[in-house]
Amino acid sequence: MKSFRKELWFNLPRRRGFTNITGEVNKALAESGIREGLCLVNAMHISASVFINDDERGLLGDWEVWLEKLAPEQPHSQYRHNDTGEDNADAHIKRTLMGREVVVAITKGELDFGPWEQVFYGEFDGMRKKRVLIKIIGE
Repeated sequence: MKSFRKELWFNLPRRRGFTNITGEVNKALAESGIREGLCLVNAMHISASVFINDDERGLLGDWEVWLEKLAPEQPHSQYRHNDTGEDNADAHIKRTLMGREVVVAITKGELDFGPWEQVFYGEFDGMRKKRVLIKIIGE
């Protein structure tokens, strides 16, 4: 069995945002040479997420609205975590809701997705450098 590791780095210019990273994951898969196996894509920061869904602009906006209703950024004083001087408690909650990682099967050298599935990086406390790990194992 072979294994391949690659890091992606992001620095979104806004506090929150979603970026389709399917192309970068496909590129890593091609670099790996692995034809059958599994691909893990993992956000390596506690206020960022990796998830799979449809790349449709209305849906991306719906996530933002839904997440802000569930864990509003303001007022910062509503969260005990922010008593430490932080202002990102909402980002930690949003990350937990959207998920830490995804695992995608690899079949015949391709990511084995269902219809419309794409891989996204979700940022909930941006404007600083963060990384995503891609780990591919197989043959």
